[in-house]
Amino acid sequence: MAKSCKGLAMELVKCLSETHCVKVQKRPYKECAGEKVPNITSECAGLRETYFNCKRGQVDMRARIRGNKGY
Repeated sequence: MAKSCKGLAMELVKCLSETHCVKVQKRPYKECAGEKVPNITSECAGLRETYFNCKRGQVDMRARIRGNKGY
């Protein structure tokens, strides 16, 4: 279950690496991931939300019994 969000994390990093925040402003991924939609694309914002829900599912006891929905 620890690796169930790994694919999402890799896609999020790939999406963030193409943004203006990382390319032009040379800011770290962690800072850019917390930005609002004008600085990052809506696709990256959607991936960030999905990744957050995946990680939250790992600590939710109900989801731990059933298994994370995964990617």
